[in-house]
Amino acid sequence: MTDCLAHSPFPPIRACLFDMDGLLIDTEDLYTKVTNTILADFGRPNLPWSIKARLQGRTGPAATQILYEWAQLPIPISEYLSRSSALQRTMFPTCAPLPGAVSLLRSLVSAGVEVALATSSNSKNFALKTAHLEDVLFNFFPRDQVVRGDDSRMKPGRGKPAPDIYLLALETINSRRRAEGKDEIAPSECLVFEDAVPGVESGRRAGMRVVWVPHRELLKEYKGREEEVLAGLCGEHVEVGEEDEGKMIGKVGDGWGELRESLVGFDFGRYGILVPEGETLN
Repeated sequence: MTDCLAHSPFPPIRACLFDMDGLLIDTEDLYTKVTNTILADFGRPNLPWSIKARLQGRTGPAATQILYEWAQLPIPISEYLSRSSALQRTMFPTCAPLPGAVSLLRSLVSAGVEVALATSSNSKNFALKTAHLEDVLFNFFPRDQVVRGDDSRMKPGRGKPAPDIYLLALETINSRRRAEGKDEIAPSECLVFEDAVPGVESGRRAGMRVVWVPHRELLKEYKGREEEVLAGLCGEHVEVGEEDEGKMIGKVGDGWGELRESLVGFDFGRYGILVPEGETLN
């Protein structure tokens, strides 16, 4: 245990669960480019970050509905989706890892920390974004520890900001550990990495600690409300019933969240993660 953790009220982190778009790869900017191209075709203004912030982290259908209500495009949703898909097929294969992503994952794996991916992207878009980066970035994630937005184990309407996707990501780790005769990892021993506000809320509601790495323009939208975001208190998730009973809601300043500008220079010691010497140059 590191010296800084000896006086910490938190247990050491044993598993790190990652969002993908805008956190590990630069696809959030590509999503914006796709949307603005279609908006321009119909004389609409560019997508403002006040709306973009509400789209991030959500499943495709949920994000499209929010966008469509704002944009008031003179075409059916089906045509918008067709245009969007065509542009995405061209742009997504050009995406690249964001600074610090590869070295962070390498360091975590070398330290024996479990990792899983929890992305709202559906399987089709996931393939477009990741195929060319498999050997560079996504080989760190065991195939059975990748949860996508269209995963059949996810209940409809329970994507981020509901906690389900991160709880499922943890279960993919624990199911393997049980089969190997190892002890399970508790939510409080997990660290969620997110760039989106709904994703932060998802992690907090799952009872996990969260690192928020927002786009600089998103951070401007939440200026003065950063601690509220870290507590998962922005009200993105509407509780719908027994699925939400007992799920944790944070408090401002409770220490469960950290705001970072990027993944570069991550402080492993803060979370009780011991990385072998020479593996922390991220």
